[in-house]
Amino acid sequence: MPAGSDCRLVVLVSGGGTNLQALLDASADPSYGATVVAVGADRDDIEGLARAERAGVPTFVRKVDQFTSRGHWDSTLTDTVAAFEPDLVVLAGFMKLVGPEFLGRFAGRVVNTHPALCPSFPGTSGPADALAYGVKVTGATLFVVDEGVDTGPIIAQTVVPVQDDDDVASLHERIKVAERQMLVDTVGRIARDGFTINDRKVRIG
Repeated sequence: MPAGSDCRLVVLVSGGGTNLQALLDASADPSYGATVVAVGADRDDIEGLARAERAGVPTFVRKVDQFTSRGHWDSTLTDTVAAFEPDLVVLAGFMKLVGPEFLGRFAGRVVNTHPALCPSFPGTSGPADALAYGVKVTGATLFVVDEGVDTGPIIAQTVVPVQDDDDVASLHERIKVAERQMLVDTVGRIARDGFTINDRKVRIG
């Protein structure tokens, strides 16, 4: 993705939207280089949508069960997001796997975070799996989304030590704090400097 004068972000959410809020707060500074132009969700009545509405950002909802097939949902979601002409699509706690049409339209421009150090502990229980395995450090990963589950080229990672008295909730909360900072910092760098992918290696600037 080349650097641009102001990177247009479409953010997809499924819940509270704390990562979205961090991006909204950062983009209020013109020097950040990115603006959230729309927020989409797969559920109604969630705080993530409310955060966008309070910020004056357009929102939309596309629920899977409203469509005759997963492919139809993916096609409609693709067209809806494309209408906002995003430079980058950020999956910020979006709990649905986007499909091949979506990834084809926005190839190399969809990013997601995962609360573990990929390729370790993919899937929906990364912090619990890391704790159960007994690792001494875990963290969060920002990656370019591909057809797999948490398998795309890695853009950035941040390390979070595991403490002896951690439970899943305490560990996940510290990961989320680090994840938000990594997401905001890295999306800003991408917006200002662009990035390239070569043999799975992502280079910003």
